[in-house]
Amino acid sequence: MGAEARETVLTAAALERLSRVARVDPALLVVDFGDPAVAEPLAEAEVLLTGWGCPPLDAAALARMPGLRGVVHAAGSVKHHITDAVWQRGIPVSSAAAANALPVAEYTVAAVLFSNKRVLASARAYREARHRVPPTAVSPDVGNYRRTVGVVGASRIGRRVVELLRPFDLRLLVHDPYLDPGEAVALGVEPVELDRLCRLSDVVTVHAPELPETRHLFDSRRLALLRDGATLINTSRGSLVDTAALTRELVSGRLHAVLDVTDPEPLPADSPLYELPNVLLTPHVAGSLGNELTRLADTAIEEIERLAHGVPFAHAVHPDTLGRSA
Repeated sequence: MGAEARETVLTAAALERLSRVARVDPALLVVDFGDPAVAEPLAEAEVLLTGWGCPPLDAAALARMPGLRGVVHAAGSVKHHITDAVWQRGIPVSSAAAANALPVAEYTVAAVLFSNKRVLASARAYREARHRVPPTAVSPDVGNYRRTVGVVGASRIGRRVVELLRPFDLRLLVHDPYLDPGEAVALGVEPVELDRLCRLSDVVTVHAPELPETRHLFDSRRLALLRDGATLINTSRGSLVDTAALTRELVSGRLHAVLDVTDPEPLPADSPLYELPNVLLTPHVAGSLGNELTRLADTAIEEIERLAHGVPFAHAVHPDTLGRSA
């Protein structure tokens, strides 16, 4: 992993716990599998604990690790470093994607509830009105009672969002081409086609993976399907939304947006999205930050403990589903 990942994820407490289950050199940081200085420890390695900044695990890298029994990623996606060579050698891979999904889902739920309450608009109007209660605070169009929320993608994050929203008086729609009817019933959601979800939802929240077929999933045509006053939340990847098309809708005032990711990221300094009153723009903070990074380390170390005791990974990555996941 990169130096920043080690410093932020592997705290002293995490390293102490890791040392109880594995022989580890806390000072060793591998950023290049071809570096002769790390040849000896790689030759002895049974487990790789990886993170952001891990170089690709190609055939040449794996040849230097004849005893490798597992790769445990203390972060989300493994697409940046896991290659076909890993699967061809039958090396099991684990990811902390499930742990990283939790703060993203929490951010999303807060965004859903605040969006329907029009918190940003009320706060701004109250600030301008000072001692008077602004009309937006008492509008019949404000509130979460029986609002419709459309969740795009029954991913780890999407499912967690559904779970967290279930106690509220909301109608939950989900679009996911891989969600079968039985799973939808178990989730307690109504499966719908994406265009229908857009037409019916007061809030649409995006949790689909970044794939060639999901690029500009929300283009000008689909954004036009959203009802006036609807909110689009994106905590997935910026490329899923046509930024130019969304900007036009937001500048017109027809839609609202909560954007933790954009395309490009960051946006140009002159983008109107920084200043629009109907946009909440955050710098990719929905995922694990601060003390939430400890959860990633804990999850990874738990997986290493399972491997040490001959137990399969709880959060194994499967190559047959990797092509349609984040």
